[in-house]
Amino acid sequence: MAFKLPKLPYDYKALEPHVDAKTMEIHYGKHHAGYTAKLNAAIKDTPLAKKKIEDILKKASKHGAGVRNNGGGFYNHSLFWSVMSPNGGGEPKATTKLGKAMAKSFKSYDAFKAEFSAAAGTRFGSGWAWLCARKSGGLFITSTPNQDNPLMDCAEKKGTPILGLDVWEHAYYLNYQNRRPDYVAAFFNVINWDEVSKRYNKATK
Repeated sequence: MAFKLPKLPYDYKALEPHVDAKTMEIHYGKHHAGYTAKLNAAIKDTPLAKKKIEDILKKASKHGAGVRNNGGGFYNHSLFWSVMSPNGGGEPKATTKLGKAMAKSFKSYDAFKAEFSAAAGTRFGSGWAWLCARKSGGLFITSTPNQDNPLMDCAEKKGTPILGLDVWEHAYYLNYQNRRPDYVAAFFNVINWDEVSKRYNKATK
């Protein structure tokens, strides 16, 4: 297999009450596992099987729907689990490169939360909300449909995702039903800012 389902960095129940254990179990064990298996099937015996997922996604529009959708699903969820933590929440440290960049880009943490929440809340249907880094160090917020992401050549706004929130109904419906704004608000309590900061540093070095 070219790609393996990454190990979940915490127990299914670790993010409760913000993300319930049953949703985590289904989301990781069924959805993410499914994207991984279908991606591997789509690239089997092709040159893509030897490429990094980031390089595949950068030319997603040229590889067909199976690679685009399942490659995005594999990458997006792998990032999603890593940027959450049972010890998460709060704000990024003001003295870090990320903290300084966020202050410059959004002026305040509350302003960042408002813009990110709007991106997640107004994405019609299924998709993702993203905080992304530009090579120059700047930050921007965007959203994408389905399993697309800003790495893809077909993305409306392109950059390196450092924080992502899944707003497909399978990510929250068992616990929040149709209350997506409540789910979005809960997400801020589990953000792993140390991991987001590491991703920012890597994207901008």
